[in-house]
Amino acid sequence: MADTTLIQGRYRLLELIGRGGMGEVWRAVDESLHRRVAVKCLKPLDPGGDRAFTQVLRERFRREARVAAALQHRGVTVVHDFGEQDGLLYLVMELLDGDNLSQLLERNANRPLDVPDVLEVAEQISAALAYTHDQGIVHRDLKPANVMRTRDGTVKICDFGIARLGHDIGFTSKLTSTGVAMGTPHYMSPEQIAGRAVDHRSDLYSLGCVLYEIVTGTPPFDRGDPWAVLLGHRDTPPEPPRTHRPDLPEPLERVILQLLAKDPAARPDSAADLGRDLAEAREAPSPGGGLARPARPRPTGWTRGGSRGESAASRSSGAWPVSTATPPGQPPGGTDADRWTTEVPGPGEPPLVPLPRKPTAPPGSAPGAEEPAGPSPNLLATLASRHNTGLHLGRLGRWEEACEVHRSVAAEREALLGENHPATLASRYEVGFTLSRLGRHAEALEEYRRVATGRSALLGPDHSDTLAARQESAYVLGQLGRHEEAHLVYTGVLAARENTMGADHPDTLRCRHNLAFNLSRLGRLEDSYRMAREVAVARTRVLGAEHQDTLVTRYEVAYALGRLGRWAEALETYAAVAESRARTLGPEHPDTLAARYETGISLGRLGRSAEALELYADLVAARTRAQGPADPETLRARHGLGVNLGRLGRWEEALAEAREVCAIRERTLGPDHPDTLVSRREVAVGLGWLSRWAEALDEYRLVAAVRERVLGPDHPHALTSRNDEAHCLEQLGRSAEAVELYRQVATRRQQRASSAG
Repeated sequence: MADTTLIQGRYRLLELIGRGGMGEVWRAVDESLHRRVAVKCLKPLDPGGDRAFTQVLRERFRREARVAAALQHRGVTVVHDFGEQDGLLYLVMELLDGDNLSQLLERNANRPLDVPDVLEVAEQISAALAYTHDQGIVHRDLKPANVMRTRDGTVKICDFGIARLGHDIGFTSKLTSTGVAMGTPHYMSPEQIAGRAVDHRSDLYSLGCVLYEIVTGTPPFDRGDPWAVLLGHRDTPPEPPRTHRPDLPEPLERVILQLLAKDPAARPDSAADLGRDLAEAREAPSPGGGLARPARPRPTGWTRGGSRGESAASRSSGAWPVSTATPPGQPPGGTDADRWTTEVPGPGEPPLVPLPRKPTAPPGSAPGAEEPAGPSPNLLATLASRHNTGLHLGRLGRWEEACEVHRSVAAEREALLGENHPATLASRYEVGFTLSRLGRHAEALEEYRRVATGRSALLGPDHSDTLAARQESAYVLGQLGRHEEAHLVYTGVLAARENTMGADHPDTLRCRHNLAFNLSRLGRLEDSYRMAREVAVARTRVLGAEHQDTLVTRYEVAYALGRLGRWAEALETYAAVAESRARTLGPEHPDTLAARYETGISLGRLGRSAEALELYADLVAARTRAQGPADPETLRARHGLGVNLGRLGRWEEALAEAREVCAIRERTLGPDHPDTLVSRREVAVGLGWLSRWAEALDEYRLVAAVRERVLGPDHPHALTSRNDEAHCLEQLGRSAEAVELYRQVATRRQQRASSAG
């Protein structure tokens, strides 16, 4: 392929940087967006072959490429685009500067890596797998050549979906006439070898093989004959890594051997569980008496032959070195108060070098004197390492610490490089993200706006990194209740994304999804429903019906239907989402349980309280097992249980349940928390139904007083509480007081409506 090739009139191939059994990888430039990318060109489809089969392969490629493009995680290589030209299938990806693990071992003369480095690699891979497995996506070909380590230490998994595609196209060799797919035999799980169905635990086995190799220098079954390698995986227990490397901490060896269990059920249940095991192994003392904590940043690199220079998730210029060995051959989930907080990831950082500036001589120097040297490379590398530490703390959920790290790095980068240098802005973006996770939305908004302004001046207003900062600012505006402003920002971002990426690009659909959510908060329920339904249809077409992004949007469709009073349709949609999530994520995954909770609300609204009661009883048990008895979501399920007990006329039981939930919420959330007040009101409702009106009056008055103090006397919730109080007075025969209170509430509501108009 000539180096002047222009694909789709947009991607100009510049330099071949890798070749394998499935095709070639080129360094290229995206002439539309003026950014450097890597283009993976798969072998051309045979024009003389079976046309029906070729069409199937094309559809399979599109499906796999869409799945890969939808993945948004720092630990997964970004896929920007895909397509076909003259029978040539291609993927456009971020261009990474670093080495894969095979190359690192080769450059290190196949000597094993240091334990802290092994743990850092393992933790980053496990975090990426936890994300992809939550999306219902299994890699199937995890191996050292598919794990990239950029020059700042960020670890990324490559080639999602490519293994299955390669097997279909026929680029993988066959071991025998029985049709056993070879794949990469040194890293295949026993269930892959047996031709059985695989799930996320197959990836965990392959990760165990990768970790075994980087801690010992050799794969677990390193035999010359491929069949012998496969038999080793299937039948032979691996030698404990410490027989090769006595200095290896025993907890780390135990983790690796558990990953290499022949029976998938004996491996960790999930990559998230593995991450916790690795964190414990990091804290364990090594045989030499020290801790397996990360080594201090070393300016000479992570292993011999490497170097530090860029920070997390680099999208900068530079090669993506690809192994010349023949390669063979599924966002926020999350909740939607949390539903979309992480759907727009922090954009990758640029190289840590100062922006070009006009040379100036220092004061007092002779004419023509050279400009002093820029910031020390070692200092820049140290800042890159500290930035990466902040990202790692965030992955562990330690947001306060992560925020402080990013703040300090941002300040130092600004002093060294300038306030609008891409690296400074990348740190500012992470400050905003951590503040958002901490609920400090006003501060987060200030940071995101600062980043968006800087990136717009530097990269352009429609650059993807600029749009990412603007979209996050819209999210925090929504969290601040400033939905009109959020709507304007989302609308602008959406127009830019549609113009630069197309209507069906995953980032465009994510923005439309967020816009639909915000429309519902503006009270534009029909518009919200219509847009959410359109996004659900598009995501089904692009990503598949059971992709987690599709299910998140279908969940929002159900929410809009409920707000519109169309509870039968809402019930049907929530139930379908719950069923799909149970199938793809598991019956006790938090997202599955969230959909089941909303199913219970719909049942109750339809008067099917007996069914709702049964559902909530199961949900309480599941939440208690998964999150504990005092978790807010467990208590929310118990609240639903109590409400439906009351609807069935079982008021003594309902009152007891409400009292207990209220007590736990008051202890864990505080007496003024909205959930605590909801429970206290439910206690008052139960007391009223049991004709204990004097006690009910005390509860209603307490709720009203707190809401007036916290929300203001004219807030709708405070007015509702005063109305409850008036009703209670009426039941006690204190009609004059009740009438006066009703009159005050009506006056305040009229005044509120007038001021709003």
